Amino acid sequence: MGSASKLSSLASVAATREVLDRHGLSTKHSLGQNFLINDDILKKIVALAEVGEADRVLEVGPGIGTLTIALLKSAAHVTSVERDADLPAVLAETLAPWAEKFTLISKDALDLTVADLADTPASALVSVSPLPNKLVANLPYAVAATVVLGFFERFDFLESATVMVQKEVADRMAATPGNKNYGAYTVKLSLYAEPAGRFSVSPGNFFPPPHVESVVLRLNRRVPLDGEGRPLSPELVRATCAMADASFASRRKTLANSCKTYFSGRGDEGKSTVTQLPAIFAAAGVDAARRGETLTQAEFINLGKAYLAAVAAR
Repeated sequence: MGSASKLSSLASVAATREVLDRHGLSTKHSLGQNFLINDDILKKIVALAEVGEADRVLEVGPGIGTLTIALLKSAAHVTSVERDADLPAVLAETLAPWAEKFTLISKDALDLTVADLADTPASALVSVSPLPNKLVANLPYAVAATVVLGFFERFDFLESATVMVQKEVADRMAATPGNKNYGAYTVKLSLYAEPAGRFSVSPGNFFPPPHVESVVLRLNRRVPLDGEGRPLSPELVRATCAMADASFASRRKTLANSCKTYFSGRGDEGKSTVTQLPAIFAAAGVDAARRGETLTQAEFINLGKAYLAAVAAR
């Protein structure tokens, strides 16, 4: 296949090296920089994310712009967030042909706000919302889990996230009750999103090759409902997350013991909760002798409701 059929001209070791050398740069292990060099993987990412001409894409960690080029060829606009101060000059060069529909935010993605994204200029050529509706990114693995959950929590305009992450992180994101990867993080993420497809990516598809297996996972936003079919209130979501954290604080212990350990270390309010735990479990209809990994999302929501009621009754 010739270069004309490639989705991104940077998807090769030679092209990546050339860009880095031209700017006097090298890969930075501290920032988790592993550049994609397989164009077929880029095509699969864009296809799984279903990026179309009406989409405004949010990308984290664009690097030299390898995936960004692929996204720009399909989307209405791409906003990329990059913390490496050496890369804006590189991106200005590699993405020059698409400058009118590309925005770079030089910031740590963990600190990204709605205000940052609201300032993103809309292209004069498209009439779509100025806020991005899809996250598509080859995420720095050290912060991938935190970024995905945080973005779904804070940015309700994101409809989906299609992200490259370490296999173990993808397994945690998509785990089901009873699975060894199922934990508090899984429960919390499931309050916002659900898995909608994945594929594996071996180390040889990167430069330099990482020491881990990677997975591209798509997550679609979902709105969790209570037993009466109503969306959960923000207070109930927070309470459910607190009970998930408490239930997995000591993973091998029963719910009763794990939650006691968790709340005992949280001041006078936490100590009050400890005395209410039997009533909380009873109200939720959950056996305190079970372990957190056996509970469904619905049962965690019931625990959240009972916890809220217990706090209100003090």
